[in-house]
Amino acid sequence: MKFLTLAKYFQRLEETSARLEMIQILTNLFVEAASPAEARMIAYLTLGELHPPYTGLELGMSEKLIIRSIAMASGYDSKAIEKRLGEVGDIGKVAEEFIGKRKQATLFTQELTVERVYKTLDKIARTAGEGSVDDKVKLLASLFVDAKPIEARYIARIVDGALRLGVADMTLLEALASRLGSREYKSVLEEAYNVVPDIGYIAEVALDKGLDGIKEIDIQLGIPIRPMLAERVKSPEEAWEKTHGMLAADFKYDGERMQIHKDHDKVHIFSRRLENITYQFPDVVEIVKKHVKADTAIIEGEAVAFNPETGELRPFQELMRRKRKHDIHRMIEEIPVTLRVFDVVYHDGKNLLKTPFPERRKILEEIIEEDDYIKPSELIYPKEIKELWEFFMLAIENGCEGLVIKYTGPESVYQAGARGWLWIKLKRDYRAELTDTLDLVVVGAFYGRGRKGGLLSSFLMAVYDKEEDVFKTVCKVGTGFKDEDLTQMNETLKPLIVDHKPARVVAKIEPDKWIEPQVVLEITAAEITLSPIHTCAYNEVQEDVGLALRFPRFTGRYRFDKAPEDATTEDEIVEMYKRQRHTVEDVNP
Repeated sequence: MKFLTLAKYFQRLEETSARLEMIQILTNLFVEAASPAEARMIAYLTLGELHPPYTGLELGMSEKLIIRSIAMASGYDSKAIEKRLGEVGDIGKVAEEFIGKRKQATLFTQELTVERVYKTLDKIARTAGEGSVDDKVKLLASLFVDAKPIEARYIARIVDGALRLGVADMTLLEALASRLGSREYKSVLEEAYNVVPDIGYIAEVALDKGLDGIKEIDIQLGIPIRPMLAERVKSPEEAWEKTHGMLAADFKYDGERMQIHKDHDKVHIFSRRLENITYQFPDVVEIVKKHVKADTAIIEGEAVAFNPETGELRPFQELMRRKRKHDIHRMIEEIPVTLRVFDVVYHDGKNLLKTPFPERRKILEEIIEEDDYIKPSELIYPKEIKELWEFFMLAIENGCEGLVIKYTGPESVYQAGARGWLWIKLKRDYRAELTDTLDLVVVGAFYGRGRKGGLLSSFLMAVYDKEEDVFKTVCKVGTGFKDEDLTQMNETLKPLIVDHKPARVVAKIEPDKWIEPQVVLEITAAEITLSPIHTCAYNEVQEDVGLALRFPRFTGRYRFDKAPEDATTEDEIVEMYKRQRHTVEDVNP
C-alpha cells in the first residue's frame, strides 16, 4: 500500500466525529491491506505505535530533532520552523506546511510505501550509541524528502507520539471483526487480544488465518496478558450478597500491581498498563528466581514498600520513588519492597485462566517459598459476614486499602481484561462522601479567568462505557488542583488537544478545548446526582437525564498507571447511584 493511501485514511479518521463511521473507515482500510504482514504494520501505525507497549521500544526523537529533520528535507532554517511550531502548536501541520513549500526540488524521489515508512521508523527506534542522534535525524529526513505534504503531517505526528486520530485498540478490534464478516466477532478477537495484547499480531493472524486462527491464540511467556479488574461495593454485606457467600478475601495492598513471567532463568515484570518495568525492580527479579518453585509461571502480585526490620508496610507514595531510571540500586536499599502474590494464571506449560480460583490459589501456595520478601497475599475463606468484617478491619490496621473479595464458585475463572463481579473491591471509607474515589478520563478542558486566565484550569471528565467503547461525561472538575498541578496538566494535555469532538467521546457540553481521552485522574465527590447535561447513563435511570458527580474534587493523584479503558465504568456509576439511593431510602423511609 502507498503511504499516501494510508495518510488519506488517517485524514478521514481525523475529520470524523462519528464512531460508526470511524469503524467503517477502518474496515475499508483493512480490506485494502495487501497482505497480513501489511495489516500488522497498518494496525500499529493507526495507533501511532511501532510495537506493543510491553516491548519498551520507542522512537526517541524530541520535537527539536523532528524540526532538524524537517529543516534538512525542506531547506528552511530550524529557527523558522521552531517559530512556526510555537504559533501552530502541531508538529504535523508544521511539517506539512514546510514540506509543501520546500526550497529545493529533489530530482529523484521514491514514492513512500507503508512498508518503507514503518521499517524506517523501526530502524530509528533501534538506532543507538555514538552518533545515533544524527543518524535518527537523517533517517527521518529521508522520509520527509520523499513525502507529499499530507504524508509529512502524519509521519511527524507518529514520531512525536501525537497522532490524534481518536482510534483505540478496541475500535480496531471491531473493525477487524467487520473485516472478517461481522462485528459480532469482536468478542472472539477481544478474548484473544486479552491474552496476547499485540494489536499488530491480532490483525496479521485475522487476515492470515481468519477466525479459526484467532481462536487458537494462547498465552505466550514474555507477553503480558491484560489484567483482571474488579467491581466495587461499599460494605462486606453487599460483597456477601453478590457472591452468595461463596468467597475468599484478599488484602488490597497499597502498592504496585505486577504481572511476573518466569521462564526458567528469565524473569519479566509488567505493570498493570502492560509496560515492561523489569529494570526498575532487579530485587524482585532475584526474589522470583529464588523463591518461585516452577520452571515456567505467570504470577500476579503487589510490590509494597516495607520496613524489613519491623515488617511494617509503607504507603504507595514511597514506592513511587522507585520509578526513577537512575540510582536504582540505591533506591533498592532505601525503599525495599515485599512481593505479596495473589494469583497464578500459568504454571509449567498449563494455561490456568479457566481454572477456578480456589485451585489456582492452591497451586500458588505450593510454588511460593515464602520469606519476608515474598509470600502469598493474606487471604481467608470466611464462613460468616462477621469474619469478613474483622478481616477488613485487620487489613486497614495493616496499612492496606481494604479487601479484594473473590468469588470461589465453579465459574471463578480469571477474566483477562475484564471487570466483573468475580472480583470485588471493598475499600476504606476515608471521607463522609462517596465510599470510593473514581478514576475518570479527561475529554475536554476550559480556560480559567483572572489569575488563571489563558490557562486550562477545569476539566471535563468522563467514564468508560465498555459495551460501546466510548467515554461519557460525568462532571466538570476544577477543585483540588494546585498551581503546579495546573502547570503539569497544561503540559500533559497540550499534545492531546484536537479541534473537534473525538469520535469516542459522547458529550452534550462543548469545552473550550477537546482532549483525546488518554489522561486518567483520581476524583472524589459528595454524591451522584441526576443531570440533564451529562451523558453518563443517559436515559438509563430516568428519561432525558444522565448521572453526574456533585462537588467533584481532584485528589492530587494522577493515574498514569491506568489506561483510559481501565477507568471507572458507566456501569459502576449506575451501581453506586443505586446503592446511594437505597441508603437514603433506608434512612428516610
